[in-house]
Amino acid sequence: MASKAPEISSPRAASPTLVLAMELIRRPSITPDDAGCQPLLAERLAACGFRIEPMRFGDVDNLWARRGDSAPLFCFAGHTDVVPPGPLAQWSSDPFQPEVRNGALYGRGATDMKGAVAAMVTAIERFTAARPDHRGSIAMLITSDEEGPAVDGTVRVVEQLTKRGERIDYCLVGEPSSHARLGDIIKNGRRGSLNGVLTVHGRQGHVAYPQLADNPVHRFAPALARLCAEQWDQGNDHFPPTSFQVSNISAGTGADNVIPGELNALFNLRFSTELTETRIKERVHAILDDTGLDYHLDWRLSGNPFLTPAGELVAATAESITDVMGEGPELSTAGGTSDGRFIAPTGAQVLELGTVNATIHKVDECVTVTELDQLSAIYQGVLERLLG
Repeated sequence: MASKAPEISSPRAASPTLVLAMELIRRPSITPDDAGCQPLLAERLAACGFRIEPMRFGDVDNLWARRGDSAPLFCFAGHTDVVPPGPLAQWSSDPFQPEVRNGALYGRGATDMKGAVAAMVTAIERFTAARPDHRGSIAMLITSDEEGPAVDGTVRVVEQLTKRGERIDYCLVGEPSSHARLGDIIKNGRRGSLNGVLTVHGRQGHVAYPQLADNPVHRFAPALARLCAEQWDQGNDHFPPTSFQVSNISAGTGADNVIPGELNALFNLRFSTELTETRIKERVHAILDDTGLDYHLDWRLSGNPFLTPAGELVAATAESITDVMGEGPELSTAGGTSDGRFIAPTGAQVLELGTVNATIHKVDECVTVTELDQLSAIYQGVLERLLG
């Protein structure tokens, strides 16, 4: 790794948001290892009067921190886990030794999403210092299992909150939603995601004697053609039409003279609010059954679609972005899933707003220093508008 001299040689010369982001990046928190990030956040929040509640499920660390007891409850949601850095030799500097070069902070998690988490904390610190008697309550929900299976993370925390009657009214998720500039896009919903694991059974045999075998590849071909051609819905004003995609398919022994006895396929449907999980399953099974396949199909729902319409949270966020950036945002439901899918079903208004996503999960992931400070100012502006 060819390391260049950073423009900022000491965190003392940096803004509080940059300093905290660097401290978080130094902790190699690859899913599900929090690597000490959440205790650092808890210490900062406790100093602002938050009640700190670590929640560990399985190998996953979660943090629920709350200031105040009354409604409305505004929650910042995010994650401290990051994806693996990949080949270290391809990075310009150590992914877990943050560097500032040419006005940008480099390191794994800089934009997805330790930079946003740092911006949340510093926004809270300034807001609570200026308004110690703010109305309502502020919370942070942080997990170390967003980039992984997402089984023991946010979804489990939300279950616990629901059981004891804690209801989130507004939630801002710090996922990197921006495209060309900070705040140009905020996500006010996400498509649902349904995965299928399909096994088509055949009968293995010699290619020279196909009458003695049953080729599952040939059997599956008509069904696959129908699944790909199926028009699942037309979409609507907020969501594109539902999409069916095969992500993996395999069959055979590797030999050129053996008819395979089994075919395995993985597929995914990203679906709109025009469809339900149950209806999709019914239609897929109907196609497979109609083509006469001998098959087994397991399903896994990653999340249902959700949408936050125009309301207090959308207005406050858009106004704050315009105030800081000089331009307002567009609303979008594009992209993959996020932990917002676990919070929205509770009735909360949920938006995603974070840094520019151009380098997420890439080598030399980075975010501009200016962007971090602007994001912190936007977050503070949202708090001022909703709880000030």
